[in-house]
Amino acid sequence: MTHSTHAFVPDARNDKILIDIDGKLHPRAEAKVSVFDSGFVLGDGVWEGLRVHPGPDGKGVIAFLDRHLKRLYEGAKTLDFRMNVGPEAMRARLYACLDANDAHEGVHIRLMVTRGVKATPYQDPRATISPPTIVIIPEFKTPLPETASAGKTLFTVHVRRGFPDVQDQKLNSHSKLNCIMACIQAAYAGADEALMLDPHGFVATCNSTHFFIVRNGALWTSPGDYCLGGITRGLVLELARANGMAAYEKNFSLTDVYGAEEAFITGTFAGVTPVSVIDGRRISDGPGPMVKRLQGLYRERVAAEAARGRRP
Repeated sequence: MTHSTHAFVPDARNDKILIDIDGKLHPRAEAKVSVFDSGFVLGDGVWEGLRVHPGPDGKGVIAFLDRHLKRLYEGAKTLDFRMNVGPEAMRARLYACLDANDAHEGVHIRLMVTRGVKATPYQDPRATISPPTIVIIPEFKTPLPETASAGKTLFTVHVRRGFPDVQDQKLNSHSKLNCIMACIQAAYAGADEALMLDPHGFVATCNSTHFFIVRNGALWTSPGDYCLGGITRGLVLELARANGMAAYEKNFSLTDVYGAEEAFITGTFAGVTPVSVIDGRRISDGPGPMVKRLQGLYRERVAAEAARGRRP
């Protein structure tokens, strides 16, 4: 059976979580938004996935929250949302939701912002009659233990990451149909996740994570022109360079991938995850030396972030 890197250990506490919708808490079974909401009608929204770790006082700390909020608000500005909640108020709302759920460890948050409720189901933003809809879903989610040790399987799909004048892939929008189609194709091929190329045939990214290879002891990843500016991706590049590793953002093809020494993917949920097979070709058996080193450095960086506690 295949699993994406977002596969998690089931937790019964998720049946009773409280979900924040526009500043009010609702039991999971009662949490609803309007059928006229822009996110439902059009996929008109931006979102962030956030990871929670226990801080020095035992209270949950959202790792790298400043970076995530910066990306969220830049996306909202790009889409011309009339945000009525600023970053500091959003931070307070997130932590209030965690505290209400007594959720301080092994927690993943989905923060979603849509343009708001429409007067009629029509795409024109001027038909919006409410402020943006803001939803916070905190769930107790621990990655499957084997995610960090057993390499994932990727399949290169025909669905491409498109040009920015069609839909800019750097925008973390709710509209993910190209990624969903890629995921479906990879699943039918028996893979855990899709490897996606850019319009020129170079490797871009995966459908829900970022992709790296190791060649001659150096890290390679795409230039980022056709993928989201990943938080974990950026942290891995920073950690590698700060610790004396060569790390390049460059164009490369499947020829480079098939001959790589190691491969891995990154994401907020599972961190650094090894890739063992790509298009039926075995790259490695589980994490190689470079992946193990990066996993350790990333864990240390997350621990340091949590140790700083909740910051205003």
